Order: sequence, then C-alpha cells, then structure tokens
Amino acid sequence: MPSPSFTQAKLITAQLFSGAGIASGYAVGGLLAEQITGRTAMAGFAQMSVILGAGLVAYPLAALAARTGRRRALTLGFGIGTLGAAVVLLAVAVEFLPLFMFGMMMCGSATAAGLQARYAAVDVAGPAATGRAMSLVVWATTIGSVMGPNFTGPGAHLGEALGMHPLAGPYLISMAAFALAALAASTLASGVGAARPDAIATGVGGDASATSKVADPLAPLGLGAALRFVAARPVPLFAIVTIVTGQMMMTNVMVMTPVHMHHQAFDLGAIGIVVSIHIAGMYALSPIFGWMSDRWGPGTVIASGVVVFIATITLGVIDALAPVSSMPLLTAALLLLGVGWSMFLIGGSALLTASVPQHAKVTLQGASDSAMNLGGALMAAMAGTVLAMGGFLWINLMATGVLLITLAFAVRAVPSMTWPGRPTPAVDDEHLRERVQP
Repeated sequence: MPSPSFTQAKLITAQLFSGAGIASGYAVGGLLAEQITGRTAMAGFAQMSVILGAGLVAYPLAALAARTGRRRALTLGFGIGTLGAAVVLLAVAVEFLPLFMFGMMMCGSATAAGLQARYAAVDVAGPAATGRAMSLVVWATTIGSVMGPNFTGPGAHLGEALGMHPLAGPYLISMAAFALAALAASTLASGVGAARPDAIATGVGGDASATSKVADPLAPLGLGAALRFVAARPVPLFAIVTIVTGQMMMTNVMVMTPVHMHHQAFDLGAIGIVVSIHIAGMYALSPIFGWMSDRWGPGTVIASGVVVFIATITLGVIDALAPVSSMPLLTAALLLLGVGWSMFLIGGSALLTASVPQHAKVTLQGASDSAMNLGGALMAAMAGTVLAMGGFLWINLMATGVLLITLAFAVRAVPSMTWPGRPTPAVDDEHLRERVQP
C-alpha cells in the first residue's frame, strides 16, 4: 500500500489544478450561453450541462475505480474534462449551441473526478482519520478555485488577442489546468481504491451480521443491491440525501448569482470576486469540518450546515427584496452558501463512508456523486426560468424547499446516529441497526 501522505500530496496537486480549471470556466459559462442565444434561461442550461455531465460519468468512474483503482478513473475523468474545454472553444467559434452544451457536459467529467478524489484519500487513511483525510483533499481545491474566477479578466484578454470570443478565453486556462490534473492523477499507485480480496465485510462501526446477508463480502455490490441496502437503512440514506441536497441548494443559488449580478450592472471583476469568495467558503474551512466529523461525529457537521444554509437563504431573500442589490450582502450570502455546502459534503460523505460495509463503499460513493450532480443539474435547468419569472427571491425560495426535504429525512436518521454525550441507541432489529461512530 502506498504511503498515505504521498498519495494525498498527489491528490492535492490534482485538485489544485482541477479547481482552477473548473472555476475559470464556471464564472463565464452561463454568460456565454446567454450571449450565444440571447435568452437568460439558457444560462442555467449551460451550467446544467456541466453538472449533468458530472452526474452521468460519476458512477462509471467509480465502477472503473473499483475494478482497476483510482489512478485510471481519475486520469480518465480529468482527461475527458480537458477534451471538453477544447470542444467548448470550438463550439463558441462556430456558435453552435448543441456542441457548446456537449463540451460543457464533458467538462463536468473533471468535476466528477475531483469529487472522487476525496474518497481516494480515504482509501489509504485509517478509519479514525476519515474526515480529515477527505477534507484535506477537498481543501486543496481552495487555491485553484479561488484563483480560477480571477483568471476571467486575463482569460478574456487572451481570448481576444487570439481572435476568439472574449468570454471563451477562460476555457483555454481550463483546458491547461485539467490536463495538468490528469498528469498528477496518472502518478498515483495503481492499487489505490481497487477492490481487494482481503476487504472487510463491514463498514466502520457497521454491523457484520446485517451486511453478510446482503451479498458476498468479498465481491463489490452491484448498483441495484447497494441501493436496496441503503433504502432499508435511515442513516446511509440520510447521508446520501445530505450530499445531494447540499449540492442542489448550492447549485440553485450559485449558477444564477453571476447572471443576477450581471442584470444588476455589476462588472465581471465584481462577479469574479463574489464567485472567488464563494468558492473559498466551499473549500477553505473543510479541514476544520473534517476534524469536527472525526471528533464529534458527522451529524454535528451536518447540523451546523443546516444553520448556515438558513443564514445564507435569509441573506439572499433580504438582497432580493432590496431596491438595489448589495455587493457586501451578496458576498456574505455566497460565502455562507459555500460553507454550508462544505459542511453537507464533508459530513454527508463521512457519514456514508462510516455507515456502509466495505464491499458497498465504492458503489455507493459513485452513486451518491451521480445523484448529487444530477440533482444539481435539475436545479440548474430550472434556475434560469425561475430567475426570469420570479427573480432572485424565487431562487432562494427554491433552496428553502430543498432544505426542508433534508430535514424530513433527518427525522428517521437522527435517533440512530451517535452524538456528543449520547451513545448510539440500541436497535432491536439487528438487520436494520446503524452503528455510526464519530
């Protein structure tokens, strides 16, 4: 088994470049679609394409990782993203919208690979350090992601100098960044993440007698069996719902904020600053949330995320109701939006990893990442139309509805989870027991 610190260093390098590539194009993708078509609603569809692409490729990449290891899966994911950025450049040059959307979908592969990288860190970490190992890789995205939107202006100048549409320039930066991420991923040891014959049948704190009834512990569960396993267990089901709804709320507000700001006469520089601060919120504090998860349990991190999401939605509503949008208010709202997303991602991912058996982990990790991106794609698809119909207020009200769904699933899961100062409750039905340790 390769050194955990050496593997983590490689994953951090890949995440740094990937974050820069994603963020560089993210700030202008919606604006490009709006300008190509002249329709605000298409801005949401452009971002939807990225998220949809990530959703469609996440599970196949996880299945590949289970068979051959994380190295091939991550290298392929970042490589497809590199080609996607090139397709976007071609599509903008010929002003062909379907090709543009296809290129954006391919860029989503880099997003899926970046998400899978957090689980690659867990593959080589001990159970007691799951949250911290995961969060450090997520944190690595901070540098690249914060820098990425600030490449918008220089990228536009570069594109213009090369005879391109100015807003296409940032995708040159994305293409180079994704290629470097693929190069870093290709140096991982081949065995990281691959199914091993000595795999333990139970997850961290899992129930061996329950999981042995589901499948051969030495064989990774198929998608159908893994989903049936989760559907009968409130804790891992809640973990997946948390990951998915966090992405949906973040996507819903985030993809429309640059368009909302553009309509409010903010320039690209101001939009880039707000996006950068938002992305800093998404990643910069993740090591703290990982530590919280290992120390007090994933549920504590998720509960804190609920409070933060309530705060960011409140600020968004206040801005939407104000006569003129406020840069400080939007900045604070987007910062908290990123923090809430990070709490849901770290807490939900740690809870999922701790509450399922080893032979179901990679399958469910891929399924949850697919679901989170498909959920985000759904919100992005609707967001442009919702913004056009009801403005930024309706965008925030949509996020409120999603948060209520999270709380509904929490009702069954919370009593079966470990919390600070309270032991895990005993459950009579051994088959449905959830033993999640902090």
